[in-house]
Amino acid sequence: MGSNNNNKMEPPQPTPLDNIDFESDEEESPLTLSQSFHFETTTTTTSSHMKSQMFRKLHSTAFHSVYIVLFKAKINVLLPFGPLAVLLHYLTGSHGWVFFFSLLGIAPLAERLGYATEQLACYTGNTVGGLLNATFGNATEMIISIYALKNGMIRVVQQSLLGSILSNMLLVLGCAFFTGGIVHYPKVQRFNQTAAIVSSGLLLMAVMGILFPAVLHFTHTEVHFGKSELALSRFSSCVMLVAYASYLFFQLKSHANLYDSVDEERENNGDDSDDEEAPEITMWEAIAWLTILTLWVSVLSGYLVDAIQGASDSWNMPVSFISVILLPIVGNAAEHASAIMFAMKDKLDITLGVAIGSSTQISMFVIPFCVVVGWIMGQPMDLNFQLFETATLFITVLVVAFMLQEGTSNYFKGLMLILCYLIVAASFFVHVDNKSDDD
Repeated sequence: MGSNNNNKMEPPQPTPLDNIDFESDEEESPLTLSQSFHFETTTTTTSSHMKSQMFRKLHSTAFHSVYIVLFKAKINVLLPFGPLAVLLHYLTGSHGWVFFFSLLGIAPLAERLGYATEQLACYTGNTVGGLLNATFGNATEMIISIYALKNGMIRVVQQSLLGSILSNMLLVLGCAFFTGGIVHYPKVQRFNQTAAIVSSGLLLMAVMGILFPAVLHFTHTEVHFGKSELALSRFSSCVMLVAYASYLFFQLKSHANLYDSVDEERENNGDDSDDEEAPEITMWEAIAWLTILTLWVSVLSGYLVDAIQGASDSWNMPVSFISVILLPIVGNAAEHASAIMFAMKDKLDITLGVAIGSSTQISMFVIPFCVVVGWIMGQPMDLNFQLFETATLFITVLVVAFMLQEGTSNYFKGLMLILCYLIVAASFFVHVDNKSDDD
């Protein structure tokens, strides 16, 4: 019984301890409150410090981005000529100077567009990067073309786009092959033969689309004179746009391995491990700069197009020469710089993606797109580029297709392409375009 009583007396014993614990909690509560308050104040101060640090970092990265894009490159000394051209347009009536300063102002913008695209390509890979470079490199030509089309200057559109194709295939590719061949002499540089042959086939298809309306016009075999040629051009343009969309699917999706084969071999051999460069700006900064630069190019293009005829008269120079030679050289500044740079780094697949990819995109996308836009605007834009221009394009595509057949390049191939471009430039300097008077 005693043991039972002892056992019964044990349970009440913890109650004083509970009271002590409870009392001790009550006694410690002011201390813990002050500690928690101190902790909260320190956390708020650290969080505000972190926010200010982040704000400062954002500020510094923004300034860094502006410095890299607008001040670092030497060609940016030409940037002030853009606003100067706009001022001259309103202050004087000198179309020659407005055109000249607009050309100078657009050149660094086109180059910076290429740079921003290259930075974006660091996040997307070589194939998509080459496509992006060609697209934003052609943004200048497309914007100029839409402005000229709006003003009814159809021949300027046709000749500037033709000039872009000729410039990319002969001058840009030629300079890239030449500089790459000299830098890496006596090594023979190699590129993806399959991709080059596919691009050559597309360029020949573009020549076919441009050739038939011209042949139809000059043989006087149209069913409805003046209308059949335009209808054929619009139908062919829709077909060419479908072909280009199919090519993009082929290049980026279904047969992407064909376009990566040479790069994969180099990576496996470890050739490119030292050449990989980290991007200087972030992906979103690159996208923002692409947008800003494209908008400024579109503004300057309006003034450039307005001054073309006046510049031709004041300089006593054919409009065809200005459209085919001068405009594309400035518009292709981005492709020119990046193609040469990649050739010097022995990355000829990206060089071809920029130069030949750009020509393919203009011939299979930009030209048909302008025909469709002209159709919507009510402008009779067609694929009849006249006999002289069409023959020049046909011979150029054949020459380049033969150069790309072997899948190798050297400085001599580059020199031949550059000399071919000089012949083309000289021929347009002495060429009188009769149709421009009619438009």
